[in-house]
Amino acid sequence: MVTETNNLPGLAADPSRRALGLDLPSGRLLNETYQGPWPYPLMWLADARAVPGQWSAQEAARRAADLVPVLVDVGGPSGDPEGWDLMCGNLSDPEDLGAEEMLSYHWAELREKRAGGVVAPFDAPWPGLAGAVSSDVDPDVQAAQMADALSGDDSWLKDPRLALVSAECNADIPAAIGWSGALHHEDDSGVLSAVLRSWDERFGTRVVALTANRLVLSVAAPPTTLDQAVAVAAEHAAFCPDDLDRSPHATLEEYAAHAVLGRRTWVHHWD
Repeated sequence: MVTETNNLPGLAADPSRRALGLDLPSGRLLNETYQGPWPYPLMWLADARAVPGQWSAQEAARRAADLVPVLVDVGGPSGDPEGWDLMCGNLSDPEDLGAEEMLSYHWAELREKRAGGVVAPFDAPWPGLAGAVSSDVDPDVQAAQMADALSGDDSWLKDPRLALVSAECNADIPAAIGWSGALHHEDDSGVLSAVLRSWDERFGTRVVALTANRLVLSVAAPPTTLDQAVAVAAEHAAFCPDDLDRSPHATLEEYAAHAVLGRRTWVHHWD
């Protein structure tokens, strides 16, 4: 989850923010909500709204510093992420979890909760993981393009800020900061990151933005057939059942056709 060498404190100790080869705007460290004997840094967060080009401008330097970028929206009802109850203690390590095991478990759990005339889309057995999709699009380039779009004046994000997280890979961002946006459905963000690692491998996804209860992913290799999309839709339903509950498309097939097939953006929104 968190890298063995956490360079975040170095940003706080260096007012110029250049010691790690970075040239960042002004910002600050956010520490874990529950602080033990000492503060534990979870992310560096810029003081001002992100602008297009900021994400990709220093990609090489960020990689050298083992810091992963993500946009954090501080303009929603929950405001600054200091109010999001970020806690990374006692989480599962994504490396120790299997995506299919986690998704099939949640699928079965949701079927049980909705038993007695099980409603769509949980009225069928777990179908298994969807197959990988090949693409000639670089996932990091796709993510940077989406970050630029979400940083623009017409973005649906209210106040996106560039943040840097110390994590082994992009998929581990939720686990590295103890993101609690899915708390009522999944209280262990390590599980979320285990699934995100699998989506990274199969569909070239990247976590591009976080709000208090939304996870925005870029998708370099989205499903290109309806059968593939339906299989992915089942994974979405197990990962974030609120996606389907909120959707006007009641069946997996309808959701897949409108929200998954060929879509290069996946937004998971927990109530």
